[in-house]
Amino acid sequence: MAAKCWFVILKSPPNWSTFVAMFYFPKLTYVTQYISHLLKVTCEKSVRMAVDLAKSKFSYINCVVNCAGVGITRKTIANSTKDPHDLGEFERVIKVNTIGTFNVIRLASLAMAKNEPDEDGQRGVIVNTASVAAFDGQVGQAAYSASKGAVVSMTLPIARDLSRHAIRCVAIAPGLFESTLLFGDRQVQPDVLNYINDIQLAINRQGRVHEFADAVITCLTDTMLNGVSFRLDAGGRLIHL
Repeated sequence: MAAKCWFVILKSPPNWSTFVAMFYFPKLTYVTQYISHLLKVTCEKSVRMAVDLAKSKFSYINCVVNCAGVGITRKTIANSTKDPHDLGEFERVIKVNTIGTFNVIRLASLAMAKNEPDEDGQRGVIVNTASVAAFDGQVGQAAYSASKGAVVSMTLPIARDLSRHAIRCVAIAPGLFESTLLFGDRQVQPDVLNYINDIQLAINRQGRVHEFADAVITCLTDTMLNGVSFRLDAGGRLIHL
């Protein structure tokens, strides 16, 4: 599928799609055009407009990488104030990370289902971005872990749903990567950075954005990857802090 793949960047910055574009557009000779479009993943109208824009530019959509995501750190009961976790904050994380992901999947897959099959009989590929927090949720990650756990859980049934349309669905669960979602603009304390690097087996560093992009390219091009959620974390595990 790679030889005919259009990369359509529908970005909600900061996000992994930008990184994929940054590292792979100069390298992949078959990528001749791309578009950049800001959308709200939780809004049906916004996503429909983005899908229509992509189709008007390239005639079809055959791959989608779901990258929009937000995160917060809130305990179920705050240590200092003894207040309960704000329900609105919990709902916001679920809405963007889970509902937003599904919103893009359902509307993009509808467009994919109308494609002519490629040489392997495929019509499209969907790559979801989960997180190791789906498996190793830390203190304060109830909302984030729930949202990413849902992404992992829905990937297989969606792959089964879409199999009759010859559309694959895969999820990548990144570990600790150099990204704005991990630290934002905050100054990271040396002891925190050392801990993060130490739990990465063998390489002792955070993941780099091109390594995530490598995994995305693999998901798009390997026709045997389907219905699976896999960790991309150098074997690191988040222990209880």
